[in-house]
Amino acid sequence: MTSYAEVIGDPIDHSRSPLIHQFWLDQLGIDARYGRRRVPRADLADYVAQRRADVDWKGSNVTMPLKLDALGLADDATDRAVAAGAANVLLPRDGKIVAANTDVGAIADILARLQRDGASMAGVTLLGNGGAARAALVALKLVGLTAVRIQARDMAAAMKLAVEFGLDVQPAPMDAPIGGSGVINATPLGMNGMDCLDCDLSQLPTSGWVFDMITDPVETPLVQQARRRGLKVANGLDMLVGQAATSFKLFFGVDAPRDRDAILWQKLQA
Repeated sequence: MTSYAEVIGDPIDHSRSPLIHQFWLDQLGIDARYGRRRVPRADLADYVAQRRADVDWKGSNVTMPLKLDALGLADDATDRAVAAGAANVLLPRDGKIVAANTDVGAIADILARLQRDGASMAGVTLLGNGGAARAALVALKLVGLTAVRIQARDMAAAMKLAVEFGLDVQPAPMDAPIGGSGVINATPLGMNGMDCLDCDLSQLPTSGWVFDMITDPVETPLVQQARRRGLKVANGLDMLVGQAATSFKLFFGVDAPRDRDAILWQKLQA
């Protein structure tokens, strides 16, 4: 049988991960496949149990709404997955299933790039309080940013996160005015089929920035608004490709051929 990895979540049809990983596998001539599988939360435990017995399984990327549950079902976890309290990767290792988090490194790389490009990091508004938001908080801490305000619908959960991560700013409701110099959208709002994220970016400085984790569409209304204002922008594909490269090495044991990114980006944007 051919070895394989896959991305799981619910919904899952929108995921571009199969395109990315299969492109790299084909470029390197590796006889393996990467697919997608819809796994509702109620079925995740059964999915993990089935993978334990599958010798061809190399691992799975995990997307919403499974990232928090995946950590709890694993036998062991990497430091970053523990710090985030969420996993976007499950791996078979020595008879155990290990949870990892490659989102953290990808987000940290994006923040560092924005900073190198002259973006102000005087204060950050983080929208959301789920697994993606937790990964963002770990990454923000890694790059030394604690002037972060969480804005979320669930204020109790937002307050708990703020205390857990030692943030300097009190949380606020999701519809509060956006402050600081940058905003990270770690919610599904703006995704195709979901409500749009209606944010007023007028208070952000000219050195401000927006990082929207949504991948479908890439040019969300939030990203479009940021571009119109001349703000620096990072989108969900930046994060997706970054975390995918680290995941690819974990799954298949070789580095992703990032020297072919130009071809990959053409495919992703087609």
